[in-house]
Order: sequence, then structure tokens, then C-alpha cells
Amino acid sequence: MTELELKYGCNPNQKPARIFMENGELPLEVLNGKPGYINFMDALNSWQLVKALKQATGLPAAASFKHVSPAGAALGLPLNDTERQIYFAPQGELSPIACAYIRARGADRLCSFGDWAALSDTCDEDTARFLALEVSDGVIAPDYTPEALEILKTKRKGGYNVVKIDPSYTPAPIERRNIFGITFEQGYNDLAIDEEMLKNIVTKNKDLPQSAKNDMLLALITLKYTQSNSVCYVKDGMTIGVGAGQQSRIHCTRLAGSKADIWWLRQHPWVLELDFLEEIRRPERDNAIDQYIADFTALTRGGVWKQFFKTCPKDLTPAVKEEWIAQCLTGVTLGSDAFFPFGDNVERAHQSGVQYIAQPGGSIRDDQVIETADKFGMVMAFTGIRLFHH
Repeated sequence: MTELELKYGCNPNQKPARIFMENGELPLEVLNGKPGYINFMDALNSWQLVKALKQATGLPAAASFKHVSPAGAALGLPLNDTERQIYFAPQGELSPIACAYIRARGADRLCSFGDWAALSDTCDEDTARFLALEVSDGVIAPDYTPEALEILKTKRKGGYNVVKIDPSYTPAPIERRNIFGITFEQGYNDLAIDEEMLKNIVTKNKDLPQSAKNDMLLALITLKYTQSNSVCYVKDGMTIGVGAGQQSRIHCTRLAGSKADIWWLRQHPWVLELDFLEEIRRPERDNAIDQYIADFTALTRGGVWKQFFKTCPKDLTPAVKEEWIAQCLTGVTLGSDAFFPFGDNVERAHQSGVQYIAQPGGSIRDDQVIETADKFGMVMAFTGIRLFHH
């Protein structure tokens, strides 16, 4: 098939719409559903991300995409008991690819509502069963087991979007796009991100363990497929905060940092012991937890909490939250798609437990940025590579 007609483009008024190949066949197959224009944009960007992660680390990888940027990305590492609870994961043994997607979605469950899922490996029953319980628009993977495909075909009254991609497909070396009737052309960004980029450590502290290197690779590859400007926080093989599409670097750092803080606050004992009403579904629980963490006063004012919980939760005050983050969130890695122009980004990163930083360098204030990192004993690598994505 050389082309696939779509219902409409980004918006219903944008017709006609299609995806097509000027030469050759489309490297994908729709196994179920009718993906739209934005679905395919998410599918193809997210597939590139997970494929690159698998190539860089050798581990299964998954991503949860919304509006052409990742809400989360992760490697297929085992889940601990707390992660199983906060990500609503099933008990028992889970496949690595299922763990990868559960962790990717768990990075920011609020933003992953209605996501597009991407898997580096064959979608199996474990992954399909978890996807079946979540609000999701579709999934892309190199293959599906027969059992997994049958499960996914029952989702959304049989309309769930399932796309199979040829893992051997390589795009043309030149890519084109039209904006306002004018054609833009550039070389495809086939830059391979690997540990060679991490050798230029510019801080006094040069102790960069392998686990931090892996997290740096995860951060940089995630940023390569995130709408710029972008900053990414990573811990233990998964993103915990992605700040995308901001006009200011510090706003990226703050946005991603606040998401990382929320990810950690979801593990606070008071959050873990929240006693939900039986009829509350997963998306409502995510919303309720986010509201509880963000503004306890608003949640309890007028008895709003009664919609969600059997008993009134404890007051998660700003002081309680600040103490939890400061004492417990450590060993975080931060990546930036372009250089830090000021040390304020490092100051904000420190508040969310960042110990390792990977960024291109090249600012006229690099000395100030390095000095700020040294103040906190951080390890910072200058990659020399910008990763803008638009």
C-alpha cells in the first residue's frame, strides 16, 4: 500500500488528509481501528524513540505519547511493590516489554490519559492486558502475539487503533515538509546517541556510574523526539518529568521538575494509603491523586473529597511535601536539548534531586553554569550536540 486515506488532518476542517509514500510501500500496517493524522504523527515519532532506546541500551523500551511529545518513556526493568501500586500494575510476573510500558505510562499518568503507546518489542499478552484497562488511543509495535491482538481488538468497542511497523524500515536521507505552501528540506536526523557523547565531563565531580550513563542516554534520546525547547528528568531507567515546547529554558526545567516532584509525591505514605471508593475508576483516581497532591484545601473545601475517598485524607501540607522531596528524591539525571544559558536551571534541578546533567554546552555563561553544578557536587557532561525537534 502506497497511501492511506485519513478522515481529516489535525482538525476536522482540514480535508482531504492522507499518509503516503512517494516511492515504495508504506512500512506499516493497520491491524485494527482507523488511526487519524495526529495518531500517525504520535505513532511514527514514538516508534523512532523506542527503537533508538533499544539500540542504545539493549533493553526493551516503551513510550507514552501525547500531541507529538512523550508523556513518558522507560526501559523494561522490573517493578517494585510501590511502583506496582502507583501505576496500577497487576501482581505476578510481568514481561520486560510490559514493565517498560507500565513505567512509561506511570511517569505521568495524568498526561498519558488518551495516549499513543509505542513498544520496541513484540506486544505480548501482559502488555495487551494492561493496555486494555487504560484510556489509550492506540499502539505501534513491530509485531503482536495472536493472544495480544485478540485482547486489543476488544478495546474501545472494537475500534482501538493497532499499528504494526516494519522494524527494518529506514527513511530516506532527505525529509521534506510544507508550511504555508512552502517546502522545507533537511537531512533526516539519524544521529546515534551513545556513551561517546558523555565523555566530556566539565565539573569537578567526574564520578559517573553506568546507571547514570544509561539514564543520560534515556534522557537524550527522549529529548530527540520531544517538541523543543525541552528538558527531561530521569531516574532508574524511566523519565519522571518531561517539559516540552516551552519558549524559555528555565520554564522547561521548572515544568519537568514539577512533574518529577509529583511522581515522587505519589510515593508518599499518605498517598499510598488513600482509601478510594470502590466505584472510582483508574482515570478518576489519577485525577484525584493529582488534585490531592496539588491542593488539599481545594479538595476538601465543600466536601469535594467525598466524591473519591471513603474517609478524608490527611493534609499534605507544603511543608510535608517539601520535606519528602528534599529528604528522599535523589540520584536524578537531567537532560536538556540545548545549552543552559544561566545557572538558574541547575538551581531548580537541584530542588528535585538532580545529581547528573547532560547538556550540549556552548553558552557564553558556561562557567557560571559549571560553577553552580560544582556548588551542589553534581556531575555534568557537555555532549556538544543540540537536539531540537519541531
